[in-house]
Amino acid sequence: MDRRLLSLLTILALGRVGYAAGPEVEYPSGFRQWAHVKSMVIYSDKHPLFGQFGGFHSVYVNPKGLPAMTKGGSFPDGSVLVFDLLEAREENGAYVEGSRKLIGVMVKDRQRYKVAGGWGFEAFKGDSRTERTVTDATAECFACHQKQKANDFVYSGFRP
Repeated sequence: MDRRLLSLLTILALGRVGYAAGPEVEYPSGFRQWAHVKSMVIYSDKHPLFGQFGGFHSVYVNPKGLPAMTKGGSFPDGSVLVFDLLEAREENGAYVEGSRKLIGVMVKDRQRYKVAGGWGFEAFKGDSRTERTVTDATAECFACHQKQKANDFVYSGFRP
């Protein structure tokens, strides 16, 4: 088979170039009305993720995933987690929210995302609902989330 044809077939099978962990994840409309899980600020280069994820973090879970988030255990298919990352700016002795840097999304579907522990991953740039930044979810997202296998690959815990 011609290499170009094989490459095209691979792209079509994956849904887009390099996305190795299943089909695209949709933008999570209405997530700000979901349960707020927790907030955090990475404000200094003392934190190893400052360069990539410095700023205000707010994590949300949809109603389907809320019981697993609050009680523990495996998340059911249809669970969605959102990581809303905003710039953190110092203003008159307070940290204030700046522009949105990205919206990170995890969607649980054991059939569609078998390669990544049953999770689909995506990040949308700034306030865009269409500009995606993840090109290889396995390498860019799941590689780090594998460290949380005991927590169904989720870093955030619910803060009651």
